[in-house]
Amino acid sequence: MSINQQPDEYQEFTKTLRKFGVKNILNQQQIASALHISNYDFITIQILEETGAITAGELAKRTGLSTGSVTALIDRLEKASFVKRELDTKDRRKVNIVPIYGERKDVQTLYEPLNESMLALIQSYDETARAQIIDFLSKASDVLEESKQQVKDLKL
Repeated sequence: MSINQQPDEYQEFTKTLRKFGVKNILNQQQIASALHISNYDFITIQILEETGAITAGELAKRTGLSTGSVTALIDRLEKASFVKRELDTKDRRKVNIVPIYGERKDVQTLYEPLNESMLALIQSYDETARAQIIDFLSKASDVLEESKQQVKDLKL
């Protein structure tokens, strides 16, 4: 069913969700620009912030980049002090890519107003509504991950 065939409340929901997505992307681009990195590098940092330390191979899978491209990406991010390489404590043959992005003062300065505003917004809802919003956003993230794979698998 296309969006135009759905009831008005669903059309409004989809329109609002897309608007949020676009504003989120534009905000990410603005932050990446302020940090003097590419948007793709910024997205990679965000992936690492979500996952914590992972191997370059795992990062390649999550980003869809080749291992060679990921090595160059990690080199750029390490040089700019957004990540560091650490030997795996359980398997010394492995090297983990560790995010250190959040430790940077410039990052904290850039995010502070947004974080404060978002915390104030979520606190304006009661506990039940906050739990529902968090649940929705968590499940919506899973839907996006599934959609990413479906798009990748499409042969147009």
